[in-house]
Amino acid sequence: TSFIAPSAGHEAAQVAIAHAIRRGFDWVFPYYRDHGLALALGIPPKELFGQMLATQADPNKGRQMPEHPGSKALNYFTVASPIASHVPPAVGAAISMKLQGTGQVAVCTFGDGATSEGDWYAGINFAAVQGAPAVFIAENNFYAISVDYRRQTHSPTIAEKAHAFGIPGYLVDGMDVLASYYVVREAVERARMGEGPSLVELRVYRYGPHSPADDDSRYRPREEVEAWRKRDPLGRFQRFLEERGLWNLEWEEDLRAEIRAELERGLKEAEEAGAVPPEWMFDDVLAEKPWHLKRQEALLREEL
Repeated sequence: TSFIAPSAGHEAAQVAIAHAIRRGFDWVFPYYRDHGLALALGIPPKELFGQMLATQADPNKGRQMPEHPGSKALNYFTVASPIASHVPPAVGAAISMKLQGTGQVAVCTFGDGATSEGDWYAGINFAAVQGAPAVFIAENNFYAISVDYRRQTHSPTIAEKAHAFGIPGYLVDGMDVLASYYVVREAVERARMGEGPSLVELRVYRYGPHSPADDDSRYRPREEVEAWRKRDPLGRFQRFLEERGLWNLEWEEDLRAEIRAELERGLKEAEEAGAVPPEWMFDDVLAEKPWHLKRQEALLREEL
C-alpha cells in the first residue's frame, strides 16, 4: 500500500494550470494533492507509480514520502510534506529567474491550510517586494484535513489576502476548467512580462478523505459532499462538450479504455523495475563522497 491524498474534485483546476504554463520551461512547485497536474504536465505513470512504490522506476530513487514526485526534466519541484514549506523556495527560484532574465515563471500551488502558515505570508510578501515572476495558486477545498476554512481565517476569500501584499488577487470557480485556465494564464503571462506576482484562488472541493488515515464523515455531512458532486468538474465539462457535438459515448469508451491500459502498463513497468537497492542512499548526496561516507557504504555492502 501507499500513502495517497485523493484529488477527486481538483481535476479541472490542475489540468487548467498545466495548460496555462510553458511545460518544461516554467517551474512548478506543487503540493501533495497535485496528481492531475503531474500527469497533465507529462510525468509518466511509470515514474509516478515507481515513486509511490519506491522502485527503480522512481527518478528520485525512493527517497521521498510516497506520492511526492518530482521531475528534473519538467522543472517539477519535488513535493514537500510540511505545509507551505515549498513557498519560500518557489519565491527564491522566481527571484533567480528575474535576476537572470530567463523569462520563466515559478508557479506555486497549495491548499487552503497553507494560508495559515508563516512561510506562506513571508514568502508571498517577499515575492511582492522583489517583483518576482511568480504565481501563487490556492486550490481551496475548504478543509485543512478536518479544519473547516471558516476556522482558519475570517477573510471571506483567500484571494482578497492579496491586497495586503499589494498584488492582484483572483477568485475563480476552480471546477470550471476554462475559467481556471484563462485566469491562471493571465496571471502567468503577467508575471512573465515583469509585472510581478499574483494570487489566484481556485475554489474546488475534495470529494474523498484527506488521506487513507482520515475519516471525513466525522467532520462534514454526507449531504454537503453530495451537493458538491452536482458540480463535479468532469461531468460539467463533458456536458459542455456534448452540447457542442464534441463528445460521444463511443469516443468516451475508447478514451477510458486507453487511459486504463496506460495506467496498468505504467504500474506493471514500475513493479517490474525492482526495489530500490539500499546502497543507493549514498548516491547524489555530495559531489564527492567523504571518507566516512565511503566507509559506511562499504560496511553496508558487507552486510548485504
